[in-house]
Amino acid sequence: MKKRLVAMLMTGLMVAVCVTGCGNNVEETTGTATEQSNQVDVETEGTEGENNDQAAADEVAALIDAIYVQERTDETDKQCADAKAAWDALTDAQKELVAGENADPDYFGRDTGDASKDDVRNQDEIGENEILVVSFGTSFNDSRVADIKGIEDALQAAYPDWSVRRAFTAQIIINHIQAREGACIDNVEQALERAVANGVRNLVIQPTHLMHGAEYDELMEIVETYKDKFESVSVAEPLLGEVGSDATVINEDKKAVAEIITAEVVKDAGYDSIEAAKEDKTAFVFMGHGTHHTAMVTYSQMQTQMNELGYDNVFIGTVEGDEAFLADAIIENVAAAGYTKVVLRPLMVVAGDHANNDMAGTEEDAWYAMFTASGKFESVDTQIKGLGQIEAIQQIYVDHTAAVLK
Repeated sequence: MKKRLVAMLMTGLMVAVCVTGCGNNVEETTGTATEQSNQVDVETEGTEGENNDQAAADEVAALIDAIYVQERTDETDKQCADAKAAWDALTDAQKELVAGENADPDYFGRDTGDASKDDVRNQDEIGENEILVVSFGTSFNDSRVADIKGIEDALQAAYPDWSVRRAFTAQIIINHIQAREGACIDNVEQALERAVANGVRNLVIQPTHLMHGAEYDELMEIVETYKDKFESVSVAEPLLGEVGSDATVINEDKKAVAEIITAEVVKDAGYDSIEAAKEDKTAFVFMGHGTHHTAMVTYSQMQTQMNELGYDNVFIGTVEGDEAFLADAIIENVAAAGYTKVVLRPLMVVAGDHANNDMAGTEEDAWYAMFTASGKFESVDTQIKGLGQIEAIQQIYVDHTAAVLK
């Protein structure tokens, strides 16, 4: 039975993949998974049927784990296609059994919105002037459209004589989108190679990263190896600008962002002002990702900025990093300040996995669940919106690009 199962899965995995790799402007001949595979025929009764169901699910889990990696190889395109075809070959019951080191039914099964509304921006014929927008990325389709595409669209509108293109730094996310949606997004190396091949002379790189953290450093290392291939290469500031030496060093970018995001969270919570929310004993908690990089001080700076603006009911926390910013500490701080209502919102460019799961999830280690389980608050609400969809935030990126175009 095992040999029969493997044979049938292999039949479903025969998917033609573009020879030059995902992200190049070459037409793919891949058909839909349902056209290329038949549902695995397994016994569903008794112990033997259950074992066969689990074996089929385990095969898919292994294929997902194989593409849940940060390095792209010559096999990546085929592996992405194989994983999707194998998933489509499972029954609904078998899909629920998928579990691996990083694999679960949500990898392919979760509805995150309409990917067709996105623009992967990997077209050729770029011209001599390119703005490459580099983001960490997200596999949540609605957030990718509203947040990342929102920033890219704003830049293209502001600079119509430049070609705006996209690159993601997270290969794990690129692979996820490619496998699930069939959409090909360039990683940084692919995007730079595309620029070289298209004869770009002047390259501007606009990171959508929050700060000068580890990912920004890695981006700069890659860019350094390509600098001699263009007449000019400029890298604009990330959203919050320079890090600064300590928690007291605050720049104009951080002040602007603090004012913008506070106005948004207050409005979306239905209050006329931050003062009105404070009188109603409502606290707003922004959850950032956090880092073990020296740039972690950025979150201290943002909290200092909130305090200096008089936003006493606004708290900055992080998923990881310094213990003073983790959920337990923030819960105690909010409760000690006398607030009985809490609104959680991501301090992230996108509202992806961290916002939906780490912040708004119902698992016991999710912030929503932890604030609720503490029993210290009358209500806990969430706003699942990324920073990238806010027009005033988009304008900061536009201004940062302008600064290096002069």
